[in-house]
Amino acid sequence: MWPFYGWCRSKARLDGKTAIITGCNTGIGKFTALDFVRRGARVIMACRDTKKASEAAQEIRMMTDGLEGAGDVVVVRLDLSSLTSVREFAANILCNEPRIHLLINNAGVMCCPKGLTEDGYEMHLGVNHLGHFLLTCLLLPRILSSKPARIVNVASHAHYIGTIDFEDLNWEKSYSPTFAYSRSKLANVLFTKELATRTQGTGVTTYSVHPGVVATGLGRHLDTAFFKGITWLFDNIGKLFIKTPEQGAQTTIYCAVDERTKNETGLYYSDCRRFPTLAKARDKEVARKLWDVSKCLVGLEDWDPLTAPDTNGQPTVGN
Repeated sequence: MWPFYGWCRSKARLDGKTAIITGCNTGIGKFTALDFVRRGARVIMACRDTKKASEAAQEIRMMTDGLEGAGDVVVVRLDLSSLTSVREFAANILCNEPRIHLLINNAGVMCCPKGLTEDGYEMHLGVNHLGHFLLTCLLLPRILSSKPARIVNVASHAHYIGTIDFEDLNWEKSYSPTFAYSRSKLANVLFTKELATRTQGTGVTTYSVHPGVVATGLGRHLDTAFFKGITWLFDNIGKLFIKTPEQGAQTTIYCAVDERTKNETGLYYSDCRRFPTLAKARDKEVARKLWDVSKCLVGLEDWDPLTAPDTNGQPTVGN
């Protein structure tokens, strides 16, 4: 267990608040959900595997049973590798949830073998960036009407070695699992910056976070991405330095609830504090272009989430 980590000390309550967390049936997402429920929030667990998510939801209910002011959890299926699933999830939420105060884009894949999403996008790009981009855009009118609201994108220090190549965004010329992951994390940081620019002054604030090197199942492909045996090293030696999932969730929680961050937006955080990024992660032109390209890739080229009305259903876009 790594001893030098940030911890969210905020006692802020989330009574009456609704939070959506993607990929929270395990790992840091599960502990984020648990923390929010302890603070009184209604948490929507947006997960691909609803069986595992339902089991995690029951564990959270048991852990908060008898706790005064505890919230609750519900499970709704979301597969970020399918833009159809993202649209169906958004339609469900818009029909059934009058307010969205917190959106935690937590789900992700890391260093997996080359593969494509249902829509033909490279898996890291499709799941880590495009799926969350579409989800955020579709829910944004409801989030704006629920202000004050916060959007947290779980990124990674891996973004430091990432590049955005608009000529080969989908890795058709060559493929590296490490750099595909890094690109998707750089996209998360740039998306956060551009979203902050577009929502400035609306009461919606955005954050990208590095959770740390955390002991979760996300690293199951490391042996193929790097060298055989690295997973064993992480599991047996690295555990002396790697964060637990609860520790890894702290920066997400900090950005979501702490009073000190409520007026900050578009910034990058690690260990519950602001953390510097390289110039490429602050490039306004690249961030703007990535937004425009992403809109086209997910079928939103003729729809603006910042000016669209908040309706009780999914906008007719991208079909």
